Amino acid sequence: MTRILFAWVGMHDIKASRDDNSDNLGPIARVALEGEYERLVLLNNYGDEENVPAYVDWLKEKTTARIELVPASLPSPIDFAAIYVAAKTQVEKALKAVRGQAVPVFHLSPGTPAMQAVWIMLGKGPFAEAELIQSSQQQGVQQVEMPFNIFTEFIPDTKAGADRRLMHMNVSAPDYSGSGIVGQCKSMQLLMSQARLVAERDVPVLIEGETGTGKELFAQFIHSYSQRRERKFLAVNCGAIPADLFEAEFFGYQKGAFSGAIKDHPGYFEQAHGGTLFLDELGELPAAAQVKVLRVLNDGVVRRIGDTEERQVDVRIIAATNRNLLSEVAAERFRADLFYRLAVAILRLPPLREREGDIHLLLEHMLGEINEKLSREPGYKKKKFSINAKNLMKRHAWPGNAREMYNTILRICVWCQIEIIQEEDVRMALLPSTSSGKDDILSRPLGDGFNIHELQDFLTLHYTQRALDESHGNKSKAAALLGLNNYQTLTNWIKKYDIKT
Repeated sequence: MTRILFAWVGMHDIKASRDDNSDNLGPIARVALEGEYERLVLLNNYGDEENVPAYVDWLKEKTTARIELVPASLPSPIDFAAIYVAAKTQVEKALKAVRGQAVPVFHLSPGTPAMQAVWIMLGKGPFAEAELIQSSQQQGVQQVEMPFNIFTEFIPDTKAGADRRLMHMNVSAPDYSGSGIVGQCKSMQLLMSQARLVAERDVPVLIEGETGTGKELFAQFIHSYSQRRERKFLAVNCGAIPADLFEAEFFGYQKGAFSGAIKDHPGYFEQAHGGTLFLDELGELPAAAQVKVLRVLNDGVVRRIGDTEERQVDVRIIAATNRNLLSEVAAERFRADLFYRLAVAILRLPPLREREGDIHLLLEHMLGEINEKLSREPGYKKKKFSINAKNLMKRHAWPGNAREMYNTILRICVWCQIEIIQEEDVRMALLPSTSSGKDDILSRPLGDGFNIHELQDFLTLHYTQRALDESHGNKSKAAALLGLNNYQTLTNWIKKYDIKT
């Protein structure tokens, strides 16, 4: 894929062109000579004051790349908002012209510190596929790896003449007291605020969400901010308990109550007394068990099997399910009275495909955790994603959500023997889609690296290659298989995608 360099023309560049005998070429020329770029998009806020067109003429003698000088009038070279708008506009325009079929490269070295900061914001925000580079006479050209993430939301109100500023900026992903919850999208920020509020109120909570969306993490977070945080948090997977063992496990039993009951055993409700009982996969509870759980919630008492006395229990219930319990109630598969008893506070966790902007944060967070874990083992080298590998991970639909992502990264780190994870490493580690009746390509997350032109090219390349294989290289037959009127279009595709026939 071609590369387009974006940079502000800086004073060091202009001075280098005026002293052509110097070994110092200036930041832009140095990069243009050492890298392969189809275009150089140079933003100019000097006007003609510093004879910038003469600089461009000088630069054309040193590179074969097409140079586009873009005037950018700024109120001030340190006006963040104006710089942001100017730079983002030009990047969008350039990528649109090539239908997204180019890698943007942002040069941090030329220009003011404000200009450098904006390139970082753009490269860590709306253009996450971009490369960040810097250059110096001593160190040459270097790729920049930022040790933090940026979430930006910029809303200029130009019509109203409002002061244009960055409305929101967080320089690192939120990490709530070691909860492991990572997210900066609006829906996750709202959920965290709601979870903090409900944590302080001793009421039942129902958490809904697909498998792998982090329901237990949210339950632990709520417990850690509740008045019960010094007491026990007990997690129980309701779907893993056989129906004939439900009563013994949840309510306990007395010694001698049945064969094998060799000692008194408190059930889950008693074990969690004073703390929080997390009922995971609540929708898997059989109907008879639902009745008994409801009674404990209503009366606050349990009776062990084989005991004549009831025992008071004080537990907070947080329940979770990957089902829509209202639909289950409507289908009479779940008791309405238990649902309404639990659904005092409901949190609905979004799947990864709906969390625009969070995929990048989760990838880096999980890779960091796995690197830390595996670095304790002999011979392990800490890994980093290459740009192409990360983009492939970001385009994946993640039907298994965060759990699938974590296991995929772990699989990559186990098999990859070098420090930089490549695209092929990711392809080998990704599991095939398990969706029924719907190709995974139709459910990829929008935003956060999604590129419809890239997807169209992928489909064209895939089916063109298939048609050529099935027709044994006969272009006329291959064109007919693809529904093309003639093979000229096919020939153009073969040339464009460099398909071997």
